[in-house]
Amino acid sequence: MAEVPYLPHFISERAKIFEDAGIECARVEMEWILCHVLDIDRLGLHMRGSELLNKKAIERVNEIIARRVQRYPLQFILEESWFYGRKFYVNSSVMAPTPETESLCEAAIKFTQAQGISHPRILDVGTGSGVIAVTIAAELKDCSVVALDISGEALDVARKNAHDIDVADRIEFHQSDFFSALATDDRFDLILSNPPYICDDDYPTLQKEVLEDPKIAMLGGKDGLDAIRVVVREAPDYLALGGRIMFEIGFGQVEGVAKLTETDDRYTSFSYIKDLAGVDRIIILGCAE
Repeated sequence: MAEVPYLPHFISERAKIFEDAGIECARVEMEWILCHVLDIDRLGLHMRGSELLNKKAIERVNEIIARRVQRYPLQFILEESWFYGRKFYVNSSVMAPTPETESLCEAAIKFTQAQGISHPRILDVGTGSGVIAVTIAAELKDCSVVALDISGEALDVARKNAHDIDVADRIEFHQSDFFSALATDDRFDLILSNPPYICDDDYPTLQKEVLEDPKIAMLGGKDGLDAIRVVVREAPDYLALGGRIMFEIGFGQVEGVAKLTETDDRYTSFSYIKDLAGVDRIIILGCAE
């Protein structure tokens, strides 16, 4: 039987394949693959990885590498993605979660806790894989969440994640084109969204991996603001007194969103939060009480 390779050398050699293919964070991805295949965390990888790395595991790793060098997203290959410290199921029916969206969850959690809202009711518009809805439900134990998405396939993924992370009893999922599934008297303390915001002209220039995400979850029209216009126009109708509307935006869009709210006298406050890269990322809107 062939000798199993020394783990650090194995990681370095396989990471070099990724580097040659132009894949960023090559070593991190290789460790993620090994953790997935060996079913251990990163600490376990470095403590026990060498003893677990058998021929069958090596073959599986090499299969994953062969797909990844074609620039197919690793999240979709492994059918998993980490978000806010939790592992979520994903597939090509949903957009792969990004760290930027964690800023939206953090802002929502901080606002709810600071306001001392008892049993907050929260709406997630365009839930996709459900990472926002599930994260909020997991972090705010006394909240209830309504999650909407136009895609039935995406809702299947979101429901699975809610079940797997044990918050399904506090999330309602509805197939809906924006707010269409809601009753006219529905009110929420927080309305959250990660809407499509990629400009049509920018789409072809995106990384190959990003182009594997569903177009419906990404394209926001000529200026990237088509979906955001709907949220700005309709969300106040479903906001409870003292509530907030929070949503993610793309690079350079903060001024465009500000102009949308300036012509709507229902809005009384406008602020934004930068992400870890210093990009204006999360819009926070308050309405007249």
